[in-house]
Amino acid sequence: MYRSRIAVSTALAAVLALSGCGRQQPAEPVAEMPLTATTTVSAPAPAAPLPAPEALTDVLYRLSDPEVPGVDKVPLIEGAKSTDAETIEKFATALRDGGYLPLSLEAAGVTWSDRYPGNVSADVTVNTANPATGGFFFPMEFRSNGEGWQLSQATAKTLLAFGKSQASSAAPAPPTP
Repeated sequence: MYRSRIAVSTALAAVLALSGCGRQQPAEPVAEMPLTATTTVSAPAPAAPLPAPEALTDVLYRLSDPEVPGVDKVPLIEGAKSTDAETIEKFATALRDGGYLPLSLEAAGVTWSDRYPGNVSADVTVNTANPATGGFFFPMEFRSNGEGWQLSQATAKTLLAFGKSQASSAAPAPPTP
């Protein structure tokens, strides 16, 4: 890719240099174009301000806290029902059993979502207590429920899938005969 950039830059420079060579032609008068006024209409900004990054990481801290019952976590996820409480609780259990807790979370780049009006996107950096895991970066979406922020359903499904895979890998190995 670097070579192609150099080649394109060199070719462009050669074309510009060669276009200056050759016989001079008298300049033709330039017709004046009437000026027209233009206006730019931008999309209306949502009425509410963007949330503080801490408001979003608080949602994630509560979801990952094994001391918070699953039923209390249901309102933290868009579209979650009371029947989802056990599944939501397994996420925190898998994190704890895998040695990932406590988590250190940082949300940055909080912006309004391009895909879902009213949602916000944030780049979340997750550092775990497990030194072998290190940190990782995960883009997440959140939505306002009028009283606070919730993890979007799409992001929650991805995180819960992660929790399920960790739960299955954290199971002890069967005893050897």
